[in-house]
Amino acid sequence: MKLEKDSRILIVGLGLIGGSYAKALKKQGFRVTAIDTRPEAIAYALRENIVDEGYTAVKEEAVRSATLVVFALYPKVFTAWIADHQHLLAPGTLLTDVTGVKSCLVYEIQAMLRSDVEYIAAHPMAGREVYGVENSDEKIFCGANYIVVPTEKNTEEAIALCERLGKTLGFARISRLTPEEHDEMIGFVSQLTHVIAVTLMTCCDNTHLVDYTGDSFRDLTRIARINDGMWSELFLLNRPALLRQMDLFLGEFARFRELLDRGDEEGMREKMRLSSARRALFDKK
Repeated sequence: MKLEKDSRILIVGLGLIGGSYAKALKKQGFRVTAIDTRPEAIAYALRENIVDEGYTAVKEEAVRSATLVVFALYPKVFTAWIADHQHLLAPGTLLTDVTGVKSCLVYEIQAMLRSDVEYIAAHPMAGREVYGVENSDEKIFCGANYIVVPTEKNTEEAIALCERLGKTLGFARISRLTPEEHDEMIGFVSQLTHVIAVTLMTCCDNTHLVDYTGDSFRDLTRIARINDGMWSELFLLNRPALLRQMDLFLGEFARFRELLDRGDEEGMREKMRLSSARRALFDKK
């Protein structure tokens, strides 16, 4: 299939990311339908012209008429949806997702999926510390990274269409990773950072911190306002990779502590110079 203006796009799960997809695609002229169990989410999306049609339950006609379905669901809910409703998909339908873990999900869904539809996994590396379609904003994709996660079961046509979807949404950089590479990487750049932010907020019970902090603490803990249901599920599903990254961090933290403990100024400065050089690579992009 091709990603053309007459493509009918169905978004299942109209939260922050699903809603932002809908806004971006509507502005590009696509017809967008959404399914979400929250009546207030559907009502808001229809009222604000974020979607053309919206339903609070799976509607057979909406599923059958879709040429592309984007799943913005928790991993376990996504798997259950496929098990319960894949019979409604039209032959040739392409499925993709926004899910934050892959190894535990992609192979299972591809194994259970009908042979006449295809699922190509993707991960938009964008978000905000707020939730819901009410906070959706297609501008969060501009300049951000988008990862396509193919397996040997995926066709080059589906991979290319998924990459075109990323470009259409406004992502600046599009990469390909295997499910295993994705989960190792996401364990470091996303999940570990959330663990650190949560730990910073829970290791000190001083309720007056807000009166004393500067921008550095605020920046480091911005993502500590966390969706505990979603992130705990993601952490557990990616537990081996996340534990490896936590152990690496603990080891490096311990080495820096040792430098401070023995008064090794040059050792600390060397770490800081390395840190500055690596961070500068982000600024170049």
